[in-house]
Amino acid sequence: MKKNILSLALCALVGFSGCDSFLDLEPLDKVSGDRLTETDGGIKALLANVYATVPMEDFVFRPYTGFNARDYDGVNGSSNIAFLSDEAARSEGGGGITESFEYWPYGDIRQVNIFIETVKSSQEKGILNAEDATRMVAEARFARAYIYFGLAKRYGGVPIIDRVQDGDYVPGNGDVLRVPRSTESDTWKFIIKEFGEVAGDLPTSTDGYRFTKWGALGMKSRAALFAASLAKYWDKAALAGEAVTQKLVGIDKSEADFFYGECISASEEIINNSGKSLYAANPSSVADAVNNYQQLFLNTPDNEVLLARGYADGTTNPNQGHSWSLYYTLAQVNPGALRYGRFSPTLDLVDLYEDYTDDGTGKSAPIKTRADGMEQNVTRVQLEGSIKLTDPYIQYEDLSAPFKGKDARLQASIIVPGATYAGTRILMQGGLIDPSGKIFIYNNNSALGKDGKTYFAFGAEGTASYSGFGNLGNSENGNYTTTGFSVRKYMEEFKTLSSNYNSVTTPFIDIRLAEIYLNYAEAVVESGKGDKGKAAEYLNALRHRAAHTDNIPLTLENVLKERRVELAFEGKRFWDMVRRRENHQYFDAGMRSALVPMIDLRQDTPKYIFVRANFHGDELQNGRTFTPQSYYRSIPGISNNGLVQNPGY
Repeated sequence: MKKNILSLALCALVGFSGCDSFLDLEPLDKVSGDRLTETDGGIKALLANVYATVPMEDFVFRPYTGFNARDYDGVNGSSNIAFLSDEAARSEGGGGITESFEYWPYGDIRQVNIFIETVKSSQEKGILNAEDATRMVAEARFARAYIYFGLAKRYGGVPIIDRVQDGDYVPGNGDVLRVPRSTESDTWKFIIKEFGEVAGDLPTSTDGYRFTKWGALGMKSRAALFAASLAKYWDKAALAGEAVTQKLVGIDKSEADFFYGECISASEEIINNSGKSLYAANPSSVADAVNNYQQLFLNTPDNEVLLARGYADGTTNPNQGHSWSLYYTLAQVNPGALRYGRFSPTLDLVDLYEDYTDDGTGKSAPIKTRADGMEQNVTRVQLEGSIKLTDPYIQYEDLSAPFKGKDARLQASIIVPGATYAGTRILMQGGLIDPSGKIFIYNNNSALGKDGKTYFAFGAEGTASYSGFGNLGNSENGNYTTTGFSVRKYMEEFKTLSSNYNSVTTPFIDIRLAEIYLNYAEAVVESGKGDKGKAAEYLNALRHRAAHTDNIPLTLENVLKERRVELAFEGKRFWDMVRRRENHQYFDAGMRSALVPMIDLRQDTPKYIFVRANFHGDELQNGRTFTPQSYYRSIPGISNNGLVQNPGY
């Protein structure tokens, strides 16, 4: 056992080093095996590694390469789970929707189980006091439940191993160690039960980034809503085969109410008893709401955050920071990163945000590009060769005009054309119409305006002087937005950044109270259980924090729209589309949308028109397709582990 414990201890302390004095210990390669298992300090060092097993889809999660992926190879370093959904795209395009979601961490599960036994043994020996031992076991079970959550949302039912199996082994008969897959329902029930039970043994307040009661209940709320949606919407993409027959994938509709109830009860306990509240819930103005919402993701306020991961400065602690603000910084403000600007939010998302009409409907206000309301995408071929300039495109005075008066969360989450970022006016422009009506698109041609000035299709001449569409003429260069938008959420706009990768220390917020409000509201609407009045109150509290003054009705449409705008780019949307079985419907040769601003020189004073277009990366693939079988990944190693394979593999 000591050998296994030691191997665990020598793993990298990813994500938690330097974040908490309890876990900020001497280097593990200088700690003897005896001290690791037989001293208080050694066992606490092991706990840091248990935290490192948690599959949090944070700043160093790469869908193509896995967790804690800090190595940069020019492609995977700038991948993000948002790019697999309808809320954003990688600027240079490419990639599918389900690559490399394989995750089979039974080695981690074994090490966590060994740790739990070690803690219990250490308490019996008097090495640990009862309070520390109880908390550490609860933290380890939290980590293990999170690991199973990562498994269940990828594979459905999986083998549940919640103890060390060493005593089960019979020489010459390895089959006794094989554990069959549990049903998908039982797997989710195990996860929910574990989070619920450990909540009672965890503290109510955090020191550093350690797990708390409220983080455990937040995970219970999230997992229960996931399972409830699977049960309710399974038949939207029903599968067939042995795994279905054995209920290893799929949950009966009759169980949806149970899971919705578990979500509601966990959410209610957080809302009623945690003392948590929305950060800056009552802004004095829209500008105040914009600033508050942006600061929420830079300051990680305790009053709203239930679970977060911290990072150390990667310039002095190699591979302890992250690179979010470098990979996605804009060309005009790039501090020296080799690859940058590769996060392109979609027009699909931007169209969801409201104007401040406060008419009590909560309806989205799509960006207006044409006076006749015919808001349809054009193809790249149409964009490059046959835009009908006789069509009634709205002539705007400046690049930012279509976005004025929009929801504060749009302004705080997304950089729109003509916006100011880090004191610089951001140019995201994809085309030019010269005085004669000739169109130049996706290349930086210039033309003389009627005012005698020279104008460029991308807004400026030098490649460091604009931030949009520069790579469409050069497939090897992806350093510009290609949808007309860039990300602002989590970006360190107000700091001087190092050009070193993995040097950013902004914490990642995994669960916050806003998500719990939305979980509760969705569960109430979907099940008819819970308090509809409270659910409506929580829904509107989020809008009020964004400076809306009206109240909108509690409807599923309103809840789901609010979820998308409130949680944008926080890693939730892809999995929401999975649990609600929406991926195969949206991505059926589907194409995400871009907005192409063009400067129009036909007038004495230049104007701007905006053209809706298919995202070029999706056009290159003739659209993106997600097949129903992809809701579950392929079970690895079935020739050795004897497990039943998922449908379609």
